[in-house]
Amino acid sequence: MENRTLMTDDYEYTMAYTYFKNGMADTITYFDVFFRHNPFEGGYTISCGLDNIINFIKNINFDEKIIKFLRERHNFDEDFLEYLANLKFTGDIFAIPDGTVVFPNEPVITVRANAIEAQIIETALLAYFNHGSVIATAAKRITEAAQGRPVMEFGARRCQGEASIEATKYAIIGGCASTSNDEAARLYNLKVAGTMAHSYIQMFDNEEEAFATYAKDNPNNCVFLVDTYDTINSGIPAAIKVAQEVLIPNGIKFKGIRIDSGDLAYLSKEAREMLDNAGFKDTQICLSNGLDEKTITSLINQGAKFDSIGAGDNIAAPKERGNAVYKLVAIEKDGLVIPKIKVSNDTGKTINPGYKKVYRFYDKETGYALGDVIALHDEKISTEKFTLICPTDINKKKEITNYTVRELQVPVFLNGELVYNDISVLEKQQYCKNDFNTFYPEIKRIDNPHEYYVDLTEKLLNLKNDLIQQHKGKIKVKK
Repeated sequence: MENRTLMTDDYEYTMAYTYFKNGMADTITYFDVFFRHNPFEGGYTISCGLDNIINFIKNINFDEKIIKFLRERHNFDEDFLEYLANLKFTGDIFAIPDGTVVFPNEPVITVRANAIEAQIIETALLAYFNHGSVIATAAKRITEAAQGRPVMEFGARRCQGEASIEATKYAIIGGCASTSNDEAARLYNLKVAGTMAHSYIQMFDNEEEAFATYAKDNPNNCVFLVDTYDTINSGIPAAIKVAQEVLIPNGIKFKGIRIDSGDLAYLSKEAREMLDNAGFKDTQICLSNGLDEKTITSLINQGAKFDSIGAGDNIAAPKERGNAVYKLVAIEKDGLVIPKIKVSNDTGKTINPGYKKVYRFYDKETGYALGDVIALHDEKISTEKFTLICPTDINKKKEITNYTVRELQVPVFLNGELVYNDISVLEKQQYCKNDFNTFYPEIKRIDNPHEYYVDLTEKLLNLKNDLIQQHKGKIKVKK
């Protein structure tokens, strides 16, 4: 990976310089990465981006070019620049693995490192997590809406430059069956798929000639794009004629057609009838054209006849943006972990303080997830009986029994050394599928999803309230 050490906001370095000049560089800090709401107004988020975070941390290196840049752009003294020139990440990072279903306010990533190391990695961690999790979540919503029909990701042209390769990776983790992106397929050993474009059809005098020529040179991929001119009166009849006169006599399978415009519900039903009447009941129909989870659901509800989906911009370049933040939650002083809090008039922006862990409870009988709890790092979680307490209304409690419990975060770096064995993209896809299946359908539905329990332990809730009151007590009200 190329050296991306400076992939950060400039103020990270001005703050780091202040820490250095005031003897705070060696202060051990704890930062959490978390988000405040799920994307797409949904009920869940798929965590992704850890692979790039690992590579970024491994390759932190203030080489001569970077030091020269910082020297020229800032009034940093040479002692600080020398400090950076010798800096390597020496802290700890704990994270929830890629492909895991996560929820608002949970610490997805926790960084324990000295003040400078922890500060300068903020921007990169947020950039990688925000991008990866939004793409993977978009893909999961679309692939779930497809109800088992394979979804081909072909959003490369909608992305910004090489972000298309990253988008493909996360789309596959989110459940897409294949990609049109050859470079991503090469890098991650993915299934590649594609048909043809309207420009190809336009190169010929008519659709029949275009299909026949394509079949001659691509006999194993005879999926014809039928909506260039007139889907019902021109495209599908030409595809059927070529299949009857060229494909079948030469032992070539008529794999399918793709419809990329128009009333997809109506056209797909008409196409299915025309193909069946011509004896091509096994020929499949692929639909595309800006499809998202809601249009796919609508097509199914309208009785549309299709076997697969091509989805581009709504996976690889969705309108939604990640909202993860990076907040200081504790420091170490005299051997003690001192919790820190950010308080806001907007209660949703008041953070959960302290060094924490996240646990997930599963029903032993059904295997479904019952809820998550955020606890202080030194708390013991009972394996026999536990009471989930709503963090915004302590009167809302739920006692659970007969469960198993899992700690979600795992060690990634310890004392600067990578201790995590990252798995392949396809292995992450299977892991994501298995994890996703542990959640009740009501949480996964597209519209008005049920809110999943993410609660605080009583000890953490009391700490949070105490710190809020301490903060309020320090504020003098002006008359």
